[in-house]
Amino acid sequence: MSPKVFISHASEDKDRFVLAFAARLRASGIDAWLDKWEMLPGDSLVDKIFEEGLRQATAVLVVLSTNSVEKPWVREELNAAFVKRVNSGSKLIPIVLDNCTVPAALSSTVWEKIPDLAAYDESFNRIVSAVTGTSSKPPLGQLPGYVTSPIRKIGGLARIDNLVLKVACQLALSDGHDLINGPDLQKSMELDGVSEQELDDSFEMLERANLIDVSRHLGDGLPHFRITTYGFQQYGQAYIEEYAKKVQNVALAVVNHKLQDNEAIAAHLNENQFFIDHSLSVLESQQYVSLSRTIGGHTYIFNVSASLRRALE
Repeated sequence: MSPKVFISHASEDKDRFVLAFAARLRASGIDAWLDKWEMLPGDSLVDKIFEEGLRQATAVLVVLSTNSVEKPWVREELNAAFVKRVNSGSKLIPIVLDNCTVPAALSSTVWEKIPDLAAYDESFNRIVSAVTGTSSKPPLGQLPGYVTSPIRKIGGLARIDNLVLKVACQLALSDGHDLINGPDLQKSMELDGVSEQELDDSFEMLERANLIDVSRHLGDGLPHFRITTYGFQQYGQAYIEEYAKKVQNVALAVVNHKLQDNEAIAAHLNENQFFIDHSLSVLESQQYVSLSRTIGGHTYIFNVSASLRRALE
């Protein structure tokens, strides 16, 4: 259904502006109510204006000019009560011609100025938008990934640093090693929208917290880094379900099943190889086991302390 507008104006403005303006509104799909078109001999002035015109109007357009502002109905009737009455049922839109003074009752209402009656396309489009409730505001796009990606609290870390650590540890689990290439990390959808400088700053903050070890190099581009045992431990406690129990299962496989290398433990527990390597590093850091690592990624356990056996009892 087309929106309807009631045009309030002085007769002196009818020929020079109002008729063409109202016709243009109708051509744009807005049903403009104008006395010249709506009022016939014998019609009730009150019924026509207040029942058909104002009551059914989506908006009331008040044309203000040097002609109309001196009219008694403007000076006396266009008061705060009238403005409140109109705004309670529709929208009041003042249209200002001739750079005239706007009545006090409309001082808090946004009006549309038309300085040139021969060229007012931009003003006309804004009036149409106001009547129809449309906007030229660009539509909202999607928030960048680093804003919407879910995170779990890791004490002391800002959101971006938490997310960088999370993505890095996910890459480590996927790739099977703790060496993370900065440019590869930047490609993650979860870090979409994060600048290179922001990532570099995050690397510095994570290194200060002993969560990663960064290898700086000459030239441009992001550096690579290694996730520390402590860093993955912080990630695991926040993001891996039953993290502590999984680490304990690795210890039990060593103590109870006498398994002595990382691959055998991974096969026995059907667990991610990198997680097994990390768990053994945790046990080593606690002096529960001694490890020997080969270049090929193989890890051997050559000593199991009595304290580990007692810790599992």
